[in-house]
Amino acid sequence: MEGALTAVPGADPARGTLLPAAEGSAPLVARPADTASTEALPSAGPLTGAVSGRELRGSRCARCAVTVYPADTACPRCGGPAVPVVLSGAGTLWTWTVQRYAPKSPPYEAPGEGFQPFAVGYVELPEGVRILAVLHGMSPEDLRIGIPVTITAGDGVPRARPAGPAGVTT
Repeated sequence: MEGALTAVPGADPARGTLLPAAEGSAPLVARPADTASTEALPSAGPLTGAVSGRELRGSRCARCAVTVYPADTACPRCGGPAVPVVLSGAGTLWTWTVQRYAPKSPPYEAPGEGFQPFAVGYVELPEGVRILAVLHGMSPEDLRIGIPVTITAGDGVPRARPAGPAGVTT
């Protein structure tokens, strides 16, 4: 994903209207591209959302309080204005897997020693957002859903590491 979506799937961005969702669900919000906010967010990469060092930059809706990552100027749920926020750097491992094959090239560039399998997972933050991250310092045998981790912005994709007592990175 190279950035936040400008419209919720199933919505008609050309009309900018509320469209009915599946039975029993709330309507979906479409936000036309020509009316989207042009307010620039603080320097944040499209994949990392990084600011000052390794913090993660997200946004929170001023209307419905939904938090998203990476940051966007509008809420994907209600279309309301969103304000930039720095997300907490500690969370829990929500799910994980091992990447056993090399990603497509480009943009992936294999290191000199060749591709090595690595673990990736979703980290759930206290704000309620889940972020895909490369899992460092953890072997597949040590990975368990629910373990505490710290997460920081990385080159291209955030990085998560095991957290020690009281959330201290090990």
